[in-house]
Amino acid sequence: MQDTIQTLVGNLSSRDHAACSAAQDALIALGPAAIDQLLPHMLDRSAGSPRRSVQFVIGRMGDEVLPRLREIRSEGPGRLRGSALEMLVELGGADALDERDRRAVERLVRIKILDERPVETPSEGGRWLAFPADRLDDAVAALGLHDVRPATSVMGVAAATQAADSLEFRDADGGKHRAYRVFITPEFSGWRLLFGNSFLDELGGTNLADKVSEQAGEAHFYAIDTYHSSQLWWLARDGHVVRGHSTYSEPEFVGDPLPFELEYMEGEDDPFADPYFVEKYAKGVTDADMAADALSVMPGPMPESTTHGHGWLATTHAEARNSRFKGVLPI
Repeated sequence: MQDTIQTLVGNLSSRDHAACSAAQDALIALGPAAIDQLLPHMLDRSAGSPRRSVQFVIGRMGDEVLPRLREIRSEGPGRLRGSALEMLVELGGADALDERDRRAVERLVRIKILDERPVETPSEGGRWLAFPADRLDDAVAALGLHDVRPATSVMGVAAATQAADSLEFRDADGGKHRAYRVFITPEFSGWRLLFGNSFLDELGGTNLADKVSEQAGEAHFYAIDTYHSSQLWWLARDGHVVRGHSTYSEPEFVGDPLPFELEYMEGEDDPFADPYFVEKYAKGVTDADMAADALSVMPGPMPESTTHGHGWLATTHAEARNSRFKGVLPI
């Protein structure tokens, strides 16, 4: 049997699509019996490694391999323990770990957040909320967030923008719900940013900014869509929009121009001004990054001198804790 499994694992790297696909199907059918010979390849990151195919195969095996993976974590062999941990989280989230492993991960996070400097957040494209850093509790309450727990920024950004950041589940009464996972950054120059692609897209970033501003006094939403050449920024205070811009909306602007916009708008009276920029900013600032830089902070590498505290992971439903979200996160 072991020779057969090893042959199938070797075929995972075959350039013959049919042979590779057949090997995947055969290994998936073997289930837990193949785990011990698959896991060593999780450590192989060389060119031509079957690592990705191995991850796919174990992922397709699903819950039936969780007992064997837990057994490896507790009893060995030692060389497979790391890969077993990775696949446990990939298949079942932190809920798939035993109490000892969960405590170990939480301890590692607490250690890492103590000296995570400098902090870097996504700076190219994307969307985010901004609110005053000293109104964190108000923002959490306004958004109805739960299971708010410390997280490194590397971990939080991956959770909210790269990994699965939403899930469907049934509550204790059988009702169907969708929950989202978000990341709130450390304080940057008096502001905190919130990332969560699915949350912001499906609930509407401008609506959420309005809601947060009702309790936190002020909130902003920014979105940069490079694929569609679209820019959006939105400033809300006390539950109402003060100023906003959206490339494809009608009207393009709402509210009166803010002071930082006037220096760009006044270029139309400058005989030496570039005609392109005179036309572009005739009605106000259209660039979300310019607005963020003027009104709060623009994501990207953050100076250590203006960074304080640590970030937080949270979810939008009390019955969907962070541990229910599947996928491995860097720490």
